[in-house]
Amino acid sequence: MKNFSYKTSGTCSKLINFSLDDNNIIHNVEFIGGCNGNLQGISRLIEGQKAQDVIERCQGIHCGMRPTSCPDQLSRALNEAIQK
Repeated sequence: MKNFSYKTSGTCSKLINFSLDDNNIIHNVEFIGGCNGNLQGISRLIEGQKAQDVIERCQGIHCGMRPTSCPDQLSRALNEAIQK
């Protein structure tokens, strides 16, 4: 299991911590900052999911007028992690 931390940009959350196993399955997602209830919900919904599936579902989501969102930042973090 590999642990990752991703510093977000353009969102209320400031950091995303998560783990990926050898099959790129997501575990232990934790958002620091942001809308606590919504981000806990996202974290629980993606637990045990394939990183690539979550990337495809979450990339490009905007938050209001912002060009990004916490789910979009998550997709960027996961994409970066699976490239390593």
